[in-house]
Amino acid sequence: MADLMEYKCPCCGAGLVFNSALQKMKCDYCDSEFDMETLKAYDEALKKAEAKEPEVEAPTGSEWKFGEQDGIRVYSCQSCGGEVLGDETLAASACPFCGNPVIMKQQFAGDLRPNLVIPFKLDKAAAKAAFEKHLTGKKLLPKVFRSENHIDEIKGVYVPFWLFDADVDATVRYHGTKTRAWSDLKYNYTETSHYSILRGGTLGFSNIPVDGSKKMDDTLMESLEPFNMREAVDFQTAYLSGYFADRYDVSADESIPRANERLRVSTENAIRSTVSAGYVSVTPESSNIKTLESTSKYALFPVWLLNTTWRGKKYTFAMNGQTGKFVGDLPMDGGAFTRWLLLTGLGTAAGVYLLMTLFAFLF
Repeated sequence: MADLMEYKCPCCGAGLVFNSALQKMKCDYCDSEFDMETLKAYDEALKKAEAKEPEVEAPTGSEWKFGEQDGIRVYSCQSCGGEVLGDETLAASACPFCGNPVIMKQQFAGDLRPNLVIPFKLDKAAAKAAFEKHLTGKKLLPKVFRSENHIDEIKGVYVPFWLFDADVDATVRYHGTKTRAWSDLKYNYTETSHYSILRGGTLGFSNIPVDGSKKMDDTLMESLEPFNMREAVDFQTAYLSGYFADRYDVSADESIPRANERLRVSTENAIRSTVSAGYVSVTPESSNIKTLESTSKYALFPVWLLNTTWRGKKYTFAMNGQTGKFVGDLPMDGGAFTRWLLLTGLGTAAGVYLLMTLFAFLF
């Protein structure tokens, strides 16, 4: 069983949290603030403290049944002694007894240390406001959804991502057509010319993100892009204080196929943009894309997750904790959709009936 690590306020001893608005560590009890420049000193202090602390023994009790402990970790809060349960990928949380923010340092043991982190810039209130805005103006949304559903939980999570840098050599051949039209006193003419278009070159890509958590839907995470990598900073564990953090459970090697697919699509789109206008049609015929060199980095990106349950079904929404981009599927009112189809169909039918009446009247 591993200990929970937390950042103590030097002034009053309470737990410190990372304040996304101030971009500083702040004590909610005495309102003291600390610049991010002190984070490295905090990390060093934590390492020394961790080395001195003995490992806490598990409490005695009845034996676990076979398989019951799979995926479960037990932690002891250093502030109040309370115990916290978490799954095997949880890396940061808060003590449910005393409320102090805590970081499960042991969860990163044996794994790669994150290279980069993008700190949260938007807080929980911004996520809730974005959810309400997301519901606005949706004509096919059941009217009772807004009033009957309630948010089960809102949590800020640092999601693990693998960032790939790669240089590629690409050659793509297209089939293109151009047309020319003219006429004389007797005929109209159309000439179609066919072209073989060859494009190629070396392209460089940086920070291609691939979600490294099995618990996060890849499509949902990609919908939150882009993240502004210019605001990424060197990883320090203090940034996790007050937030959840998932440990990666998809390795960099396992992420390569998805990275390669994103690389292929981006390369083909970039090369296609070099084909000048004037062609009536451009159809790719073959492509040859080779990766010359690639490297990867491990990063944590800020995401607000919102879960709500309505009529027995769970809906998950997500907000980019840096930019505020909000995504998530909503239920559809079947009755409203049917009425919309009927109105559309009746409008079409009425138009056809009017044309038929005019045709009969004229002839």
